[in-house]
Amino acid sequence: MEQAWWKEAVVYQIYPRSFMDSNGDGIGDLNGITSRLDYLKELGIDVIWLSPIYQSPNDDNGYDISDYQAIMQEFGTMEDFDKMIEGIHARGMRLMMDLVVNHTSDEHAWFLESRKSKDNPYRDYYIWREGKDGQAPNNWGSYFSGSAWQYDDATDMYYLHLFSKKQPDLNWENPTVREEVFSMMNWWCGEKGIDGFRMDVISLISKRPGLPDGPKGPKALYGYADCANGPRVHEFLKEMNQKVLSHYDLMTVGEAAGVTIDEAKRYAGFHENELNMVFHFEHVGLDSDENGRWTDKRVPLIEFKKVMSAWQNELEGKAWNSLYLSNHDQPRSISRFGDDSPEYREVCAKMLATCLHMMQGTPYVYQGEELGMTNMPFADISEVRDIESINAYKEMSEAGLISKEDMMHFIRLKGRDNARTPMQWDDSKNAGFTTGTPWIGVNPNYTTINAKAALEDKNSIFHYYQKLIALRKAEPIMVYGHYDLLEPEHDSLYVYTRSLDGQKLLVICNFTKEQISYEVPAEFGGAQILIGNYERDKAEGIIELKPYEAMVIKCK
Repeated sequence: MEQAWWKEAVVYQIYPRSFMDSNGDGIGDLNGITSRLDYLKELGIDVIWLSPIYQSPNDDNGYDISDYQAIMQEFGTMEDFDKMIEGIHARGMRLMMDLVVNHTSDEHAWFLESRKSKDNPYRDYYIWREGKDGQAPNNWGSYFSGSAWQYDDATDMYYLHLFSKKQPDLNWENPTVREEVFSMMNWWCGEKGIDGFRMDVISLISKRPGLPDGPKGPKALYGYADCANGPRVHEFLKEMNQKVLSHYDLMTVGEAAGVTIDEAKRYAGFHENELNMVFHFEHVGLDSDENGRWTDKRVPLIEFKKVMSAWQNELEGKAWNSLYLSNHDQPRSISRFGDDSPEYREVCAKMLATCLHMMQGTPYVYQGEELGMTNMPFADISEVRDIESINAYKEMSEAGLISKEDMMHFIRLKGRDNARTPMQWDDSKNAGFTTGTPWIGVNPNYTTINAKAALEDKNSIFHYYQKLIALRKAEPIMVYGHYDLLEPEHDSLYVYTRSLDGQKLLVICNFTKEQISYEVPAEFGGAQILIGNYERDKAEGIIELKPYEAMVIKCK
């Protein structure tokens, strides 16, 4: 398999608003990030992925951009950005920026012009349609609740917004729009020296011709597949690659909601000239139901193994995987996939990290994941800041689908704000994140779960991540080895092997707090334990796996 730096890299996602505040206004900023670069270097990561820092009215926390070539004032200045990227590069790390080009803010100069009149030169930068019998042009639902169409009385027409009404969708059918986007991307790469793009909802940029009605009912609200992977999406990305991406040594990952494995082979195929990899949603959709994420359903392990293994096996040699359990749009992985109780949180966090990082693909660490940060005990909707959660709370409760009490329970389990509470640096006030009032509440468990305590404890989750990341650099088998699932029907254990050039690894992960017997395959008898979350001299014959135990055995 062809080698590449972005296959061997480990990425760390920073949510700037919640990472580190340098000026006491309660909001994380660029100088705060710069002040913590040595921490990230010590962890061993290679690439920082930064959620949006562009000028924005913040309807959706920066994913509604009003100026792609300016920095949000709350985050600092372009000089602060230059200083930060210089610090990143000086430490041998790279910077990947978030690219949000399915939509802009309704306060972007393009849209302000577009809505003025039907014959404005910018009109066709967005998707405008006449209503039908006083109703929206079609039945599409916004992913943030309600209709995907907003009536605008200035011209008596509707504009499309697959997300918030303050996030009008760009019209990618218009070649001038594409040239504007590519010019902006070239500026960030050529002028500012960034090293890659994570592309927000990139699978949605090509719309179905004629914008036909989608399925009726809740699925129209929650099923990305209705609008995803439109007929020209690959044409648009090939054009982007030709005019921007191929001119630089970049890392690219597309957030591809609704993507299938076959589609992923097109987005990220080694010879397709589009992207390096995609984020799929299959594994994080396993605990959803007819109400979307608003449920207390848990991820079933057998299904989880089936999904993860399908992506491992079917992309091998054809396209590259991205590996993640959490990000800014998902709850904390330890609370969702594991056990965040004080008794098991640390061993469980190490087990989940082992299971993920030993697979083939590029691993993504979300800020605080290396500390075992947990979901937030939100008491009331007034403590929530996320537009998706707030809108769903209102819509679901008013429609009588879910009570307010149950919605708060589900928000505590699945809401996006669980990942957006401030980074827990130490046990001082506000977890050392800010000297002011934080924009969102700090998780009360910061007094015990924080970076300062983790750095001082050689057995901490942080140091375990550090070992996993160092192993990845020392063991090519972790990056390029072939994956085989063992025990597919075991409902408690996730066991798989990796093999490369006559070497073999056995990865064993106990996903429960029960002690479980497991017979180690004979070929691994007496072999070296490469890493594990319990002290264990050897693993051969029938072993008793401890609660949430994980180990990796390297065959002689």
